[in-house]
Amino acid sequence: MPLRDKIETDYKNSLKSKDKAKISTYRLILAGIKDLDIINRSSPDKKDTNDEDIKKLLKKMIKQRSESIEMYKKNNRNDLLEIEEKEVKVLSEYLPKQLSEEETKSICNELVKKIGASSIKDMGKVMGELKKNYSDSIDFSKAGGILKEILNK
Repeated sequence: MPLRDKIETDYKNSLKSKDKAKISTYRLILAGIKDLDIINRSSPDKKDTNDEDIKKLLKKMIKQRSESIEMYKKNNRNDLLEIEEKEVKVLSEYLPKQLSEEETKSICNELVKKIGASSIKDMGKVMGELKKNYSDSIDFSKAGGILKEILNK
């Protein structure tokens, strides 16, 4: 089942169950997908929105909410914090499981050795390899920090 259909089905189910938090999150997702449709149709390539486009959108939405969560934690806004955390939980359901920090570290270490990266100048090569092999399952902001740590030694 395509990702769009799954999201639409879950949206309809949340409407039936009257889960207000999920309903608003699904509406945000579906609005984002419609925006993507418009962008894709009006671009010179004129392509349909596919699952990869939707995954990128979801990752972007999660990143935005993660930034908000940090801000709300600093300012003790637990009411808003809870809303954002619930939205992240719903958004994350549609993405492949992200690797843990330990798994990310071991993959980064392996790739640094495999490529022979020795300084921060080689970071692009390693990141390119990560994107090629782990684009769905790795958090690149975490990976970037880990790689900087490894390559600055």
